[in-house]
Amino acid sequence: MEKITDIIEAIANEKNLNLESVKEKVITALINTAKRIYGQEYDFFVEPKSLNLYQKISVVADNDERIKQNPESFIALSKAKKEVADIELGDELTYECFLENLGRTAVNALHKELEYHIQKLLEQTIFEKYKNKIGQMVFGTVIRVDNEENTYIEIDELRAFLPRKNRIKGEKFKVGDVIKAVIRSVYMDKGIKIELSRTSPKFLECLLESEVPEIKDKLVSVVKSARIPGERAKIVLMANADNIDPVGATVGVKGVRINAVSKELHNENIDCIEYSSEPEILVARALTPAIIHSVKIEGKKALVSLSSDQKSKAIGKSGINIRLVTMLSSYEIELKELDSTKAQSSEEAFKNLQDLFKNV
Repeated sequence: MEKITDIIEAIANEKNLNLESVKEKVITALINTAKRIYGQEYDFFVEPKSLNLYQKISVVADNDERIKQNPESFIALSKAKKEVADIELGDELTYECFLENLGRTAVNALHKELEYHIQKLLEQTIFEKYKNKIGQMVFGTVIRVDNEENTYIEIDELRAFLPRKNRIKGEKFKVGDVIKAVIRSVYMDKGIKIELSRTSPKFLECLLESEVPEIKDKLVSVVKSARIPGERAKIVLMANADNIDPVGATVGVKGVRINAVSKELHNENIDCIEYSSEPEILVARALTPAIIHSVKIEGKKALVSLSSDQKSKAIGKSGINIRLVTMLSSYEIELKELDSTKAQSSEEAFKNLQDLFKNV
């Protein structure tokens, strides 16, 4: 039989697996094969360096009941002394086993054991690789779309799936399309299953990182993002270096960067908001395009005062704007219209906000 160390190196190189991990699986395969050939009652071990297989027999007293119960694993001291004169109770006799000497049956059994354990190792390695990529963006080619409009995508060595619920409303894919998505989850179910998503806020963040060098280089951070896929999104941005405008850098000249991201998201509108550690200011900024008079935080609620002509803007079409602000800020937003006698003009309200932001 081919030298076992050569087999290990060949498997590791061919499958791109860790050499020591392959070695562990080979040891397991050798022991399992020996037990299958000789019997489960035998006690075997493999010497890690040489990878030679040995049977182990423990030396016990002559009247030990285990000798009768399991003669393959225990030997009487008097009998053991005939083989090794200075052996003592508790010592062990070892006998090297050569599976190849047992013929084709043993070799085939070892081959099947190796194949099984290496396949399991390969699956586990790939599983760990993609589990560590959850939340990262991947590219793939559409290979099938089923009757329920679930999309199956080939990425590297695996087939992933994009459920209909994780697809932006209105999107249609066909075989051959190359699409981007983030890995949403990885699990084992009769093999490795990789679920992709184009609707999660993480997908928006990954796209921004790919389009905006300042985000990729950590000069600008995406603090938080919220989406109603295909409709609207809001992202909170923070500069990590002086003289950087996080919103301007993300939007790009004439909106070229943010428009590229929006196009990938089926023309989703994206509001860029500069971060503030003051929750009142952050809520006011997030409610854009509405102009806010004031914000007061009470527990988990944000009381927002605004003039009546700004209320519809704060709420947004079908309530989208206020829903996104709630997701982004984690505050329940309560809008309070100012009395007409107290209401300010939009210009005055905007000026008040400007003065407030200058003091941040």
